[in-house]
Amino acid sequence: MSGNHELDQVGGMKAGHEVIRDQLRHLDGSPGVYRMLDAESRVLYVGKARNLKARVSSYARPTGHSPRIERMISETASMMFLTTSTETEALLLEQNLIKQLKPKFNVLLRDDKSFPNILVAKDHNFPQITKHRGAKKEKGAYYGPFASAGAVNRTLNQLQKVFLLRNCTDATFETRTRPCLLYQIKRCSAPCVGHISEADYSSLVADAERFLQGKSTRVQEQLAAQMQEASESMEFERAAALRDRIRAMTAVQTSQGINPRSTPEADVMALHMEGGQACVQVFFIRAGQNWGNRDYYPRLGGAESTAEVLQAFVGQFYSTKEPPKLVLLSDDIEDREVMEELLTEAAGRKVEVNVPKRGEKAELVAGALRNAREGLARKMSESAAQSKLLKGLAEAFDLAAAPQRIEIYDNSHIQGTNAVGGMVVMGPDGWVKSQYRKFNIKGEELVPGDDFGMMKEVLSRRFKRLLREDPDRQSEAWPDLLLIDGGAGQVSAVAEIMAELGVEDVPFIGVAKGIDRDAGKEEFHRSGERPMALRHNDPVLYFIQRMRDEAHRFAIGTHRAKRAKSMTATPLDEIAGVGATRKRALLAHFGSAKAVSRAALADLKAVDGVSEGLAQKIYDFFHEKG
Repeated sequence: MSGNHELDQVGGMKAGHEVIRDQLRHLDGSPGVYRMLDAESRVLYVGKARNLKARVSSYARPTGHSPRIERMISETASMMFLTTSTETEALLLEQNLIKQLKPKFNVLLRDDKSFPNILVAKDHNFPQITKHRGAKKEKGAYYGPFASAGAVNRTLNQLQKVFLLRNCTDATFETRTRPCLLYQIKRCSAPCVGHISEADYSSLVADAERFLQGKSTRVQEQLAAQMQEASESMEFERAAALRDRIRAMTAVQTSQGINPRSTPEADVMALHMEGGQACVQVFFIRAGQNWGNRDYYPRLGGAESTAEVLQAFVGQFYSTKEPPKLVLLSDDIEDREVMEELLTEAAGRKVEVNVPKRGEKAELVAGALRNAREGLARKMSESAAQSKLLKGLAEAFDLAAAPQRIEIYDNSHIQGTNAVGGMVVMGPDGWVKSQYRKFNIKGEELVPGDDFGMMKEVLSRRFKRLLREDPDRQSEAWPDLLLIDGGAGQVSAVAEIMAELGVEDVPFIGVAKGIDRDAGKEEFHRSGERPMALRHNDPVLYFIQRMRDEAHRFAIGTHRAKRAKSMTATPLDEIAGVGATRKRALLAHFGSAKAVSRAALADLKAVDGVSEGLAQKIYDFFHEKG
């Protein structure tokens, strides 16, 4: 970042206002970012300023601060500064540092997953329509974002009814010899077996894209005209099919609920705060259609204003996402003009941030605010119940305090093949799905099906990484409790590996099915203690069952995905330069990987997309292996 420089850290044994006053002689009126650190150099707060000296001077005052700011100042033992060329650069740097450092006094957006899109692929004569998440590397048109996978799936489901586009992979498409079930239930036009011409299929694709671009009225008018024409020609079956497509399109629009007339593209964000907690509701409006909504519960530092919370949320939300042309807010933020500049620069086009007071846009915000209010009420109710369960868990197993992070482990395999370990995480707010982890079992010396050995490997890898990345346990990644699916043997294996690693202060419990392996008769094993059980109607027992079942579900799902991938793997996957497209071309040309391995060099060169050099590489790969 041009024009940035870091000033010296000062502090010593001083703390609070005295430390902050000492910083003033190092500062001028430049824009930049400041960090407040405690006595152990942990970052307490990251902030940005148009004028660093003026902003830091406000903290040097002995009175007039909120309890939260006063507490933050009292813990401050040193400060760090980075100057920037502009206030916009300072805002960008502030958001990046907050996400990286997660200071305890900052507002923090905890859920930062990417959003799914609909992809109309354009690398095939009969384009596929499918859900897409992640980098937009594939050739095609992307429509989104949608608020959730459920919102995409509902839309795709209805689009298949309306436009009859395929969702199968290219590999499946190439190998079909007769229509699949989707054709039978009128969800696909079966281009794989020639039931529709390329020109007619292209027309369906064009209609689908017009609908996703917000031109649904035009598409419906065309379908209505075609239905009338078919009816007059007494093609009643075709007319009925067109009628069904019109109804399906109407169902899509109805399910979206909100379809603004004068707001074709916007994100609508509304904040509700109560009881020291906050909920931000976000609606995604694209192509004049509602593509879903989602609620967020940012972590608060304590007693922030709505302007401060919403400012932090908007900055962190768009740090990894492309902003739309318009962002509608329920409340004004601290530096709206600077935020507009930052989002405009990120998007490469004009982005407007607005707080509407009347009209359709204000109605959209009011709807989002109502959802935020209801969402926070539900969350607070759930949090109270969750807190009670965590306290009950601590009492049942004599833990020092209610655990804030529980890690639950399970393994899955079939006779030792495709073995994987799964870890799921439970916290005060429920499942922390962004922290779930899978472990491909790599131990070459393990006997197939050695569950004890697999658990040792999983925990060894997990805690070696924690010890390497966070030996002082400053982050929230360290667990307060481990739940292991298994009995005394598993607990013994866990105790052995934890002792080897020197991690002997993290409690762990083995959850074993009891007599006849019935749910409700679980036995709980702890190192050096007799097995115990809980009352069959104890809420804590149901809580543990839920956690164990979630770990089991996650491990099995991971194992199935790995097994499915291994079943479709071929030796071609091991050849550098043979990606998915060339692999498809080779299999389509020769029929199987075995036939490719037997092919002459001249035959390999004849495959579309395979260069002379790659053909030689493929030939050498198989013949060197014998």
